[in-house]
Order: sequence, then C-alpha cells, then structure tokens
Amino acid sequence: MADDSSGEGAGEGLRARLAKSSEDALGKLAQDLLENPLVNGAITRAFEAREKAVQAQEVAMGALNLPSAADMERLTRRVRSVSQRLEAIEDGVDRLDERLAGLDRASGPEDRLEAIEEQLRAIAAVLATLSEQTADAVKPGGEPSASGTGAGPTPE
Repeated sequence: MADDSSGEGAGEGLRARLAKSSEDALGKLAQDLLENPLVNGAITRAFEAREKAVQAQEVAMGALNLPSAADMERLTRRVRSVSQRLEAIEDGVDRLDERLAGLDRASGPEDRLEAIEEQLRAIAAVLATLSEQTADAVKPGGEPSASGTGAGPTPE
C-alpha cells in the first residue's frame, strides 16, 4: 500500500478532500439558491412560461391542422390496440381453419354409408353362397343328394 507521506498518497488524499469540500460547497450553494425567494420565484415563472408556450404551440398546431405530440401518442396507442385485436381475430380464424380442415379429413356420412353398403354386399354374398349350398344339398322333390346328409347346412 502507498504511504500517506509519499507524494502520490498525499496527492490522492488532497484530491479527495478537495472533492468533498467542493461537493459540500455546491450542495450548500444549491440549497441557498432554492431557499432564496427571488430565485425560487424565477424558477416557478420559468416553468409556468414553458407550460404556456407548450399550450400556445398546441393551439397553433391545431389552427394549422397539424397533429401535436399528444395527438400522435393517442393515435399510436389506438393503432397498437387495433393491431392487437386484429392479431387475435387472425388467430381465431387460423384455429377455425384448422378445425374445418380436420373435419374434411375425417370420414363424413357418405364414407360411413359406403362402408355399410360394402358390409351389406358381403352379407348378401354369404347368404347367396349358403342358399346355393342348400339348393345343391337337396334334390328337386325333397330327396337329399348323395353328397348331403339331408339335415341341411351345418352352421359354422
């Protein structure tokens, strides 16, 4: 560590003391200025004049039919709001499209009816086969054939 008696250490300590005393002096000066009624009144009048200038500027901009900063801010907020609502509507439409696409891919009533008709044709074919076997098993006149037992078709 540097020794306080060395030149560098003494310079650092002096600098720190000067900085501290300068800060204290500036703080006291600012406090005195703010407490001074003349300075305080001047600052208050300056802020009032600034506010009146802003109001006059808005009136002048309105007379020239030009938007003020406040008008632009309100417009920006409204556009953002409309944009968010539009995005929500787009999301809803996308979800609806996905649902409708899913319904198109799913089997509709026509597909189900076609499957039922195919099953009925298969049943009719089995019944026709059974009917032919029964007709072959019984000779005309009610006599059983040589291949049949006369008891009719056996259930499977």
